[in-house]
Amino acid sequence: MTLSRHSSALPPAGRHELILGGAKSGKSRTAELRAAAWLAAAPGREATLIATALAGDEEMAERIRRHQAERAARVDALRTVEAPLDLPGALRIHAHPERLLVVDCLTLWLTQCLLPPAGDGLDKAGWAACEAQLLAALRDSASPVVLVSNEIGLGVMPMSREARACVDALGLLHQRVAALCERVTLMVASCELRVKGAQ
Repeated sequence: MTLSRHSSALPPAGRHELILGGAKSGKSRTAELRAAAWLAAAPGREATLIATALAGDEEMAERIRRHQAERAARVDALRTVEAPLDLPGALRIHAHPERLLVVDCLTLWLTQCLLPPAGDGLDKAGWAACEAQLLAALRDSASPVVLVSNEIGLGVMPMSREARACVDALGLLHQRVAALCERVTLMVASCELRVKGAQ
C-alpha cells in the first residue's frame, strides 16, 4: 500500500474507484480532485456529482448547502444531480464515455434505503435487489465512476439491531463495489492510502 497526499490521478475511462474514509477524512475533497483532473485532461469532458443526501433536519440542510457552495468554489464545472434513492437509475441515465460520475455518498444512500426518516425501509430481499441494481449499473457503466463512502466498521458495534444490520450491509456493499473498482483508496487525515490498484 502506498501513502500519498492529495494525488489527483484518475484511472482510465471506464474504470472505477472507491474512496473510503471516516468523517472529515478528506474523501469528498479527494473525489473532487479526481473530477478536476478528469476535466483538465482533455477538452470536451464533463463531470457530474450524484448527490445522495436528504435534508432530514435544518442542520443537515445547512450542511448540504455548505457542501454545495464549497464544491462550486473548488470545481465550478462539476454539475450536480440529486439521487437520494434511485442511485442505480442515476448512474445509468448519466453515464457517458466522456463524463466522470462522482457518487457522494454510498453511506447516505444505503441508510436512506434501510432506515428512512419516515416509514419502513427495504426488507432483506428489497435491499438485495437494490444492491444488485447498483452493481449492475457499475459493471455496465460507460463512465468512469468515483464512489465515496464512510468506513464505519472500525468502531464500536452499535447497540440497536437496525444499526448493526446497516453496518453489516455497508461493509458487504463496500466489498462488492471494491471488486468492481480498479482502485480503492482509504483516506486518513486527508492523506491517501492506496488499498487496491496502481499509484
